[in-house]
Amino acid sequence: MSALNPGSIVRCRNRDWVLLPSDNPELIQLRPLTGADDEIVALQKQLSDLIGYTIPEERVQPATFPLPTVNDLSDAASAHLLWQAARLTLREGATPFRSLGRVSIRPRTYQFVPLLMALRLDPVRLLIADDVGVGKTIEALLIARELLDRGEIKRVCVLCPPYLCEQWQTELQDKFSLESVLIRSGTVNQLERRKTSNESIYRHYPIQVASIDFVKSDRNRHLFLLDCPELVIVDEAHGSASATNSSAQHQRHELVEELAANQNRHVILLTATPHSGVEAAFQSLLSLLRPEFADWQVGQLTEPQRIELARHFVQRTRRDIERDWEGQHCFPTRDPADEPYALSPGYRELFSRTYGFCSEMVRTGQTLARRQQRVRYWAALALLRCVMSSPAAAVAALERRHDGGLEVDEETEFQRYVLEPTDEQPNDGAPTPAVESAEATLPETERRQLRDLARLAGRLTHDAADTKLARCTEIVASLLRNGLHPIVWCRYIATADYVATGLQRALRSEFREVRVVAVTGTLGDDERRVKIDELAQDKCRVLVATDCLSEGINLQDAFNAALHYDLPWNPNRLEQREGRVDRFGQRAPTVKTIRFFSPENPVDGVVLDVLLNKAREIHRTLGTHVPVPAESETVTQAVLNALFLRRGRETPAQQLQLAFDLPEVNNLHRRWDLDAAREKENRTRFAQRALKPDEVRRELEATDAVLGDPEAVRSFVLNAAQRIGLSITPDRRTDVFRIAGTPEARATLPAAIDFVLPKTKSGHWPVSFVSPTPEGAEYLGRNHRFVATLAQFLMEEALTKAGAARATRCGVIRTRAVERLTTLYLLRVRFLVEQPERTPLLAEEVQVVGQSGVPENPAWLSDDDGLRLLEAAQPDANVPMAEKQELTRRALDGWARVAAALPDRIQQRAEALAEAHRRIRQAVSLKVRGLTVKPQLPPDLLGLLVLTPAVL
Repeated sequence: MSALNPGSIVRCRNRDWVLLPSDNPELIQLRPLTGADDEIVALQKQLSDLIGYTIPEERVQPATFPLPTVNDLSDAASAHLLWQAARLTLREGATPFRSLGRVSIRPRTYQFVPLLMALRLDPVRLLIADDVGVGKTIEALLIARELLDRGEIKRVCVLCPPYLCEQWQTELQDKFSLESVLIRSGTVNQLERRKTSNESIYRHYPIQVASIDFVKSDRNRHLFLLDCPELVIVDEAHGSASATNSSAQHQRHELVEELAANQNRHVILLTATPHSGVEAAFQSLLSLLRPEFADWQVGQLTEPQRIELARHFVQRTRRDIERDWEGQHCFPTRDPADEPYALSPGYRELFSRTYGFCSEMVRTGQTLARRQQRVRYWAALALLRCVMSSPAAAVAALERRHDGGLEVDEETEFQRYVLEPTDEQPNDGAPTPAVESAEATLPETERRQLRDLARLAGRLTHDAADTKLARCTEIVASLLRNGLHPIVWCRYIATADYVATGLQRALRSEFREVRVVAVTGTLGDDERRVKIDELAQDKCRVLVATDCLSEGINLQDAFNAALHYDLPWNPNRLEQREGRVDRFGQRAPTVKTIRFFSPENPVDGVVLDVLLNKAREIHRTLGTHVPVPAESETVTQAVLNALFLRRGRETPAQQLQLAFDLPEVNNLHRRWDLDAAREKENRTRFAQRALKPDEVRRELEATDAVLGDPEAVRSFVLNAAQRIGLSITPDRRTDVFRIAGTPEARATLPAAIDFVLPKTKSGHWPVSFVSPTPEGAEYLGRNHRFVATLAQFLMEEALTKAGAARATRCGVIRTRAVERLTTLYLLRVRFLVEQPERTPLLAEEVQVVGQSGVPENPAWLSDDDGLRLLEAAQPDANVPMAEKQELTRRALDGWARVAAALPDRIQQRAEALAEAHRRIRQAVSLKVRGLTVKPQLPPDLLGLLVLTPAVL
C-alpha cells in the first residue's frame, strides 16, 4: 500500500477501484472504477492488511485500467456516447470550480460573483445584499458547496428564521446534493437519538439548518457556539442587526456577534434590506464581517476603505444584473395595476359607523390616563383594519373571549396585531386583545355599540352586499382566464378563510376544477408546505395567504400573480409579498401584481399616498426597493390619529387631505429620498463592476468543457434513450420532452434504468433541460438521479460487456472530415491538487487527443480539433468489418507509443490547471501560492475512434 498514491487504480474484493485521498492515515478510501460517490467505501488499513494475509481478495493491490479490445467495436455514434457518459460521471472536475460537478442546477453568470469574492478571502466574510428574488440562496450555497468540495471546511450551518428551515433543507438537497438535518425545538430529541457518538448535535451532523430563534436562547447558545461548524450562513441577516428595541433581535445579534468573534470562522450574511434607515444597525451588520467596519461611515469612505469594504460586500439591483451581467432579461417583468372597489350601502354603513365609533373612542379617551389613551388608540386602529379587511375579521375582533381587559404591553403586542413590523412576521390573528382592553375602559352604552357593529358585520358575511369580495372574485376570474395562478394576500386569518371559501364557491360555476386553499398562521410550517405542494399539482389554482408566507418563502414555481386583498401598512411588506413570485426561477415572463382598495376609505388613502405610492415611485426611479424609514410607523400613527381627532363636517377625503398637511409626512418623504440616494450610491459602489462578465464566463466555459453544459446533458439523454429503447418525444410545449413510462415501455429497459424512472399516473414523464423549467416538467441536470444512473450504467456496461455494450469503446468510420488516417483517443486523466497543510484533492477530466498520419511519424492534433472531430465527423461510406477490425488492432498496437508521448502534454495541462486555481484565488494566502497540480499517470484509455478518409 505504501507505494500507491491517491488516484491510483487498485483491486480489492474482486473489483477495481480508484484510491481516494484520505485525511485519516488509518483509513483507505476507495471509489469503484465506474461507480458514484455514494458507493465510496472506507477500509481500516491495519485490519485490511491483517485479513489480506488469509483472504487475498481483501488486500488492496495495485491494478491497471483494462484496455479496450477489438471485440469492443461498433460505430462512431457509440464511441461518442461513451465520451458523453464519461464526462457526466465526473464529479471531481479538474477545474477551479470543483462544486459544479455536484450542483444540480445551472446558475446564472452573475450568481458566481459572490463565489469569486469568497475564494479571494480567507476566512470568507461576506454580506450578500442583492435585490429580492435574485437567488441569494443559490449564491451562498455555491460558496458552501465549493468550500466543502475543496476540503477547506467539513461542516456548514444555515441559521434562519424557523419558517424558512424546510425551504433551506430542500434547496440543499435538491440543488446542491447536500443532506442536512433541521435543528429546532421539535427535532432535537430525535437528532439526539439518531447520533452514534457522544458529540453534540452541532458537532455530529455536518450539514445543519438551524432555527436562529432556537439556538439564540440562553439554554442552547453556549453549546452551539462551542461546537459550531466552520461556515455559518445567516439568512434574513437584517433581523440580526443591533440598535433595536426588540429583545429577540438583540439576542440574535449577540449570537451572530459571538460567532463572528472566531476569526477563523467563515460567515456569510444574506439580506435584501441591509440598511433599514438606521445607520447604527447597518454598521452593526458590517462589524460582523470585520470589527473595524463598525466605525466606518459608508457615505464618507476613503477610496482605500471603499476598496476594502467592496471585498466583503456585494449589493446589486436586478437592473444592474440584466444590463451588466446577463445582457438579457433573466427576471420576470412586474406588471403592477390598481383595482378599486366600491362600497355597497350595507358595507358603507358598517364602515361609517365603525369609523365614527373609533373616532369618538379616541377623542373621549384624551382625558384618560396615558395607558388608557394608548389602549383606545390601538383598539381603534385594530377595529378599523378588521372592518376594512372583511366582515369575518370584524366579527372575529369583536367576539368576547374574556371577562375583562387583558394586561399586555400595548406598545409591542398591539403593534404586532395592527401594523406589519419589518423585522418579524406580524400576528395574523384577530386583534381581539386590543379591542377587549379598550372595551374595559368604555361605558356600557358604547359596549352595546360594539355588539351592534358585530351583528352588522355578521349580516354582511358572504352576502351580496360584500362588494369587496365580489369585485375580488371578478379580478381573480380574469387572472385565471389568462392562465395565471394568483396569490390573494390577506391581513388576518379570518379574512383569508372567508375569502378562500367565497372564491371557491363563486369561481366553481365557471372553473369547474378550480381549487382555492387558504394558508395562515394557524398551520405549522410542515402543514403549510404540504398544502402548497398539493395545491401546486392543480392546473387551476388560487392560494389565499396571510403574511405568514410573505417573507423568504419561494412560491415562484407554482404562482405568478399577487393580489393584495388587504393593503399592507408597511411598503416593505408589500415588496416581500410580491417578491414571493417575482424572483429568479419564475417561469412566467410577466408577473401581475394588483393593489386592491376602496377610494371611499380614507385609511386606504393614507397607506397609498403616504407610503405605497412613494415606494413605487422610488422603485421606478432607482430600479430597486428601498425600505421605508424606521419612522414610518410613527408617521402612520400620526396621520391616522389626525383622522380620528379631526372628525367633523369634513368628508373622509377632506379629512385625509388635512392629515397630509402634517409635517411628519413631509419629513418622512424627505428622509426616504435621502435613503434612496444613499442606496443608489451604495449599489454603484458595491455592484462589483471590477469583476467582468467575460472573466466569469471564461471560467464557466472551461468548466463546461470538462463536465458538459446543459446542452450536453440534453444530447446525451436523447442519444442514450435511443440506444436503450426508451421512448422520448418532444412535447407541444417548447423545451419539454415526454419520457414514456407505461408498463409496456418499461418492460424492455435495463433494470437499473427502470428503477430510477418515476412512475406517473399519466404514463409519461415531462422533463426539460432548461432552467427555469417550464411548468409541469422536471429539470434534468447532470446530477439528476436519472441522468447520473444512465451515464453510470453505460460506462459500466462498456467496461464489462465487450461487444454487447450500447456505448462501445472502439469505433471506425470513413469520413470526408479528414484527409489522412486519424485516430482519436478518449482518455480519463486524474490529477492531485496539493496545498500545504491540507489533504490533497483528486481531480478528473476526460480528454480527447488525436494523431494523424502514419504511425511511425504521426502529427498531433490540437485539443480543439480532436474534440471537433469526435463531435462532428459523420460516416460518409461503409467500412467492411474486417477492415474495421484491422484498423482497430493497429490503433491498439500503437497505444504504447502514444502513451509514452502523453506525459508532457498532460503535464502542460496540469500546469494550466494550477495557474487557473491561482488565478481564481488571486493567491489570497501562502497556502494558495503553494498550490500544485500533479498528474497521476498513466491515464485511463476509455476508448478510441479511427477516422479513415473517404475517397471523393
